[in-house]
Amino acid sequence: MPERKKIKVVTTLVDMDGDEMTRIIWSMVKEKLLFPYLDMELEYYDLHVKRRDETDDQITIDAAEAIKKYGVGVKCATITPNGDRVREYGLKKAWKSPNGTIRAILDGTVFRTPILVKNVRPSVSRWRRPITVGRHAYGDIYAAAEIRIPDAGRVELVYTPADGGQPVRRTIHDFTGAGIVQGIHNTDASITSFAKACFTLAFDRKIDLWFSTKDTISKIYDAHFRELFEQEYITNWKAKFAAAGLTYFFTLIDDAVARIMKSEGGFLWALKNYDGDVMSDMIASACGSLAMMTSVLVSPHGWFEYEAAHGTVQQHYYRHLKGEETSTNPMALIFAWTGALRTRGALDGTPDVAAFAERLEQAAIETVESGIMTGDLALLAEKNPPPRKVHTEAFIDAIAANLDRKMI
Repeated sequence: MPERKKIKVVTTLVDMDGDEMTRIIWSMVKEKLLFPYLDMELEYYDLHVKRRDETDDQITIDAAEAIKKYGVGVKCATITPNGDRVREYGLKKAWKSPNGTIRAILDGTVFRTPILVKNVRPSVSRWRRPITVGRHAYGDIYAAAEIRIPDAGRVELVYTPADGGQPVRRTIHDFTGAGIVQGIHNTDASITSFAKACFTLAFDRKIDLWFSTKDTISKIYDAHFRELFEQEYITNWKAKFAAAGLTYFFTLIDDAVARIMKSEGGFLWALKNYDGDVMSDMIASACGSLAMMTSVLVSPHGWFEYEAAHGTVQQHYYRHLKGEETSTNPMALIFAWTGALRTRGALDGTPDVAAFAERLEQAAIETVESGIMTGDLALLAEKNPPPRKVHTEAFIDAIAANLDRKMI
């Protein structure tokens, strides 16, 4: 048979490799689902935790700078080391989250949407349409300054104006013994960009926008988020939303959680950094699995970073090292690549690249809906067709076979 002509991806993609089981799957996805069909240049960054340690985390910064250069990056799941991981891998220190580092450099908003398949119903029975989470990807605890307080003493919050004006001081706490303290920040520019991104996405997708904070408790920090969202809405979106039949709705985050459990879904939920991190995992799990969630960082500067929303699947990796077969779900990793390719195709004006991404997503979804799936989904799937649990590579092979038929 003649060799298949590959689709040309015009501009380089930034490829950020990761850790543990997802690193194994990352390689499989490229070899079985991408390289046979695409002629593409990848600028590769190995974000394995040992490599980050060897470079004092400079490689993470370099990867973020590469995304600035090329516009689109795709990232595997990575370890954020705690004390146990420092000992396990013999690291110099507990390095910061690489996701947090990259997001701080690029700024922007992380949008996460569950991947829905017909034979896996959401745990929340009322949900009919996907709930997209818009997570502010700057500041808060992900860029916090923290101190372990050894003994009695006063901790103050101090602002020193750059123009030499009078400092502003606030007492945080008068410690009578040991404790801890944390300082977080945000900027008007980043919050406004977050609001713009959320309103733009909601308008483009023709879905309502919800925004939630806890401004009754945080009367300056959270309240300012609410003020800037309201300002952006009134100034730029109120008339557009009304004409499109869309609504913008603010409520306290605890009230929003209660309402969402009774909703039918189908809207964008905008949340601060930590809130979005937690709630997007909740929605992913309720829709079947943490591996069934797309994730993209949209920067106000026109940069995009696609990633898996889940972790490195540590326990499966340990089993893999023992030579045991695993049934690890690669869907989010596949959709990270398809999201990046679709955006790359749109930016480059190469619709065949975007069409390939669409075919790959269809092949993956149809594989699950045919009854072939990994163990996490087999536990939850409807019985018609009967779910057939397969190991990781067999699942990817089944997707590859479906994709191959679509590429004829």
